[in-house]
Amino acid sequence: MSRFRLLSKNSNAADISDCSYNTLNSKADIPALFYSINERIFPNGKPDTSLKLVKQLVTWLLAHSKVGPGLSGPSEQALDTLLHGSGGVCSDMAQIFNNFCVINDIPVREWGTTSAPFNRANGGHSFNEVYINSIDKWILVDASLGVLFFKKNNEPLSVLELYKSIRAGQAVQYDSFIADLDIPLKQVHKNYLSADITPFLICNYQNTIYDRYLKYGRPHVPVFIIHFLVYLRGKSYHYKFPIDDYRKIFS
Repeated sequence: MSRFRLLSKNSNAADISDCSYNTLNSKADIPALFYSINERIFPNGKPDTSLKLVKQLVTWLLAHSKVGPGLSGPSEQALDTLLHGSGGVCSDMAQIFNNFCVINDIPVREWGTTSAPFNRANGGHSFNEVYINSIDKWILVDASLGVLFFKKNNEPLSVLELYKSIRAGQAVQYDSFIADLDIPLKQVHKNYLSADITPFLICNYQNTIYDRYLKYGRPHVPVFIIHFLVYLRGKSYHYKFPIDDYRKIFS
């Protein structure tokens, strides 16, 4: 929780409107393994819309990976481990998804959630948001579940639209775009629909910096020490809370 205090900042919708993982992570920053796997994901060429591309990407990743212990390693190693079925949690999937979006020219960003006040039983969750040109908006996509959220008009919701709708008592719908995938209501409620959940945007994550530190630091140095060293260099990611005062977490 001490790291959370250091990294958290209050924000607003206007302040995060231009935040994108792509800004600090170019195609040249993404390791070679992502490109070779990308050819396997799109063997017949890429779909004609960005939303179809995102759905095909998530569908392939979920079909070829199995969750396991958290990885906390450099991105290329994390992708290799995830695809071989020996580890990976939602935050690993979200980070891997970020890199695939970069090489496919999809604006992307990563979100997390926690409970306010903090509830250890919640555990938190990580997911993504992508910008879809055809509808001119950011939409929430859970790369670990293959889930989108909607209101009555069937237009996918952004992260802020989802949480503002929930707090206003408005009905929201969710569905997986992966055939025959059953999404447990309990999991969706814990990660999204519970009244005490607060979302935060993960900003300023530079893949090359963390890859370098994790490659040479792990397994010799604990992960929290590696992250603290990046923080001392002024190169750390941080969390922006656009809806709630982050201090509610510690109340």
